[in-house]
Amino acid sequence: MTFETVPQQLGDCLDWVFGIFDASPLYFGHGTDSAWDEAVQLVLQAAELPIDSGDEVLAHYLNEAQRERIAQWTQRRVDERIPLPYLTGRAWFAGLAFHCDERALVPRSPLAELIVRDYQPWWAGAAPRRILDLCCGGGAIGIAAARYNELCEVVLADISADALALAQRNVALHEVGDRVHCVQGDLFEALSNETFDLILTNPPYVDANDLAAMPSEYRVEPPLGLGSGQDGLDISRRILAQAATYLSEHGMLFLEVGNSWLALDELLKDQALSWLSFESGGHGVLAATAGELPAIAAALNKSQS
Repeated sequence: MTFETVPQQLGDCLDWVFGIFDASPLYFGHGTDSAWDEAVQLVLQAAELPIDSGDEVLAHYLNEAQRERIAQWTQRRVDERIPLPYLTGRAWFAGLAFHCDERALVPRSPLAELIVRDYQPWWAGAAPRRILDLCCGGGAIGIAAARYNELCEVVLADISADALALAQRNVALHEVGDRVHCVQGDLFEALSNETFDLILTNPPYVDANDLAAMPSEYRVEPPLGLGSGQDGLDISRRILAQAATYLSEHGMLFLEVGNSWLALDELLKDQALSWLSFESGGHGVLAATAGELPAIAAALNKSQS
């Protein structure tokens, strides 16, 4: 596949890429949900046009370098099953652009919607002043929190030095280095004596069965960010056991566990849990107050004994 095979007019090129994607056994779950949406994202980024461009760009003519880029990205997407954001180096989260590469998962958490709507209706009172993005990966959740609340301080924490290097690059991209700081450690390990109004966390939560059945695209992502034991809850149990210590009196934890929410809900069936719903899709996010967490931790401990 070379640039000569790529149509020169953008509208024709979109149809060309869509036809290739639609005929290929690709999985769309890294920022798009269809062959057409992925074709649009690929072509617009290759053409260096805004991702929200309208029909006015369909008559745009692509130069040789742009067509070569489209050919390369299209071929690698099909042949190597690489998620598109890793090819383009860019992902969108909460309406914001982020650097994206294989050092961290492609950002795609429903926590974006929670951030955009100021944590309502769950958070009451003044805007949170200190926020922890635990298991931050490339930092999209915490940086988005900082962008939507210009008064808050954010800590990005992760066990992976590679992920934190990417997160630091995104801190610089969004010019929030005066309020957003990176720390390396295993969960709360590097956060002794610190407290937060909010803990936002999208930890590894894929159970063993789902991990084994995942499409090829997910196998390009770092395994450290995906699997979490037989039921997907190994890391979430640790977070729930420790989180209360790091929350202010009126603080809250928002924990994403994805498909493993059913297993957690069963383990905590005697607790009145709050599971969030999202207008834009997504599921498996638990909201818990600082006051609720000790009982949750005790119930989890009892379930393991």
